[in-house]
Amino acid sequence: MKGYIKVTVLIILFVGLGLLPAMAGELDDFVNNLNIEARADRDGFRMRLSTEFGIASQRVGVVIGDVGSPGDAYMCLRVAKVLNMSHERVIAEFRKNKGKGWGVIAKNLGIKPGSREFHALKKRGVAGKPNKKTGKGKNKKK
Repeated sequence: MKGYIKVTVLIILFVGLGLLPAMAGELDDFVNNLNIEARADRDGFRMRLSTEFGIASQRVGVVIGDVGSPGDAYMCLRVAKVLNMSHERVIAEFRKNKGKGWGVIAKNLGIKPGSREFHALKKRGVAGKPNKKTGKGKNKKK
């Protein structure tokens, strides 16, 4: 019976470790897509970040300059918002682990892969494509 439990635990561990890179890559793909969108309208993207995160457009420009890309700036601001911490703290973690990807950075800051917070990082508000409400509702025009 003990052998069965050990094998089960090992299988779960290996499957879990196999999923981590996939989820981390998911965030990196998301950031790459944001970069493509931001390049099409840099000023508009900066204004959307300013609106979404409630910081001055000039400060958004500084964050983009600090991290090197609009997508990474969005992620720094989004992680800070999800974790209710300063974006400076997230930028510091980003600098330490830049080459490892956003999955690792998020994990180091306390966001578990697959968690509600992890999925909230990919939620697009005004900075990305707006979330479109679908379905039937009271306010739906007839």
